[in-house]
Amino acid sequence: MTLHLWYTTYTVTRLNFARSVTFEPKEYVMNIHEYQAKEILHGFGAPIAEGIAITAIDQAENAIAALPGPVWVIKSQIHAGGRGKGRFKELRADAQGGVRVSFSKAEALSNVGEMFGNTLVTNQTGPGGKQVNRLYIESGADIDRELYLSILVDRETGMTSFVASTQGGMDIEAVAEKTPDLIHTFSIKASQGCTDADAALVADSLQLIGTARAQGIALFKSLYLAFTSKDMSLLEINPLVVTKSNEILVLDAKVSFDENALFRHPDLMAYRDETEEDAKEIEASKHGLAYIALEGQIGCMVNGAGLAMATMDIIKLYGAEPANFLDVGGGATTEKVTAAFKIITSDPNVKGILVNIFGGIMRCDVIAEGVVQAVKDVGLKVPLVVRLEGTKVDEGKAIIRESGLNVIAADDLDDAARKIVAAVKG
Repeated sequence: MTLHLWYTTYTVTRLNFARSVTFEPKEYVMNIHEYQAKEILHGFGAPIAEGIAITAIDQAENAIAALPGPVWVIKSQIHAGGRGKGRFKELRADAQGGVRVSFSKAEALSNVGEMFGNTLVTNQTGPGGKQVNRLYIESGADIDRELYLSILVDRETGMTSFVASTQGGMDIEAVAEKTPDLIHTFSIKASQGCTDADAALVADSLQLIGTARAQGIALFKSLYLAFTSKDMSLLEINPLVVTKSNEILVLDAKVSFDENALFRHPDLMAYRDETEEDAKEIEASKHGLAYIALEGQIGCMVNGAGLAMATMDIIKLYGAEPANFLDVGGGATTEKVTAAFKIITSDPNVKGILVNIFGGIMRCDVIAEGVVQAVKDVGLKVPLVVRLEGTKVDEGKAIIRESGLNVIAADDLDDAARKIVAAVKG
């Protein structure tokens, strides 16, 4: 399970503990599956249990037979946390969750049959859930203690930091909320990297002794190297377990990569699973658009991250919800704006569209031409409010006015928000 931070009121998640952080829409990440994360971490020396990923149900029997047992753990592979406490839409309400412990080959095969291809709903997927198209079948572990460990970029210090707790497992979010003193943060100086002394502090915070402590110190240094060398934005191990033989084992792993750095790591693109991503976000990335899908009814097309956030906030202020974050950027072309408009209108939840442009680098006439072209291409079936201000604003307004489109003009942001919310609710 991943700890969440809610940026203002939007369901974009990033690990953080009991502090507020400003949402930075320009930062995008590529998530990968647990078994892929373990493969990468194992390459850096992390100890993991033996496991096999399957992408078709007819692969299950051979995978189960290849693992020694006597315990097999069947894990749903989706890009969302809370799998253990999740539920499958197609199964009875009291059925086991998306991570199941099996004590025989027959039980393991039965669990695979129930889980594969069904829709898992967790506290991170939203009510629609995600279809389980991959499973990870893993050997069971002899667990003594469950710990929490992650590495992330600390926004307050601007440093890469370890976050550790002795209270790992499925209830880590409750730990962070109710007993934040059990969460420990250790910042690492980039000029030195993770030293033996740094790793020892993390080990001590996790109350590791003997063999586990020695293994932990080596592991933490390796994880830091993996984080920095692969340009990760988050590396989370929950739980990191101490076995009954006092050894360390990475039992679960979540890894996200900074998409802005992926050009340095072409090998990582092989891990991308586009079936786990929003189709609109994938299309937006092809056009260089900053787009994040949300769950509201009002589509937004804005230039500039700050203005986009203000637009989303004022929509909420007037009682509605934004359907997306979309920043067309400062150098958008007519083609780019047309693509953005098409992406917004492809969302069936969108009941109205607000175009809010302040022309600095971005010219209002270019936006207007793009909107007109997009409406001609896809039609206009919902209310459209346009607010233009800045460079070439008169030319932009003239293009909209002379287009014959049924557009509601707005004088300023407040006026635009009131009008689109009223149009959608009316």
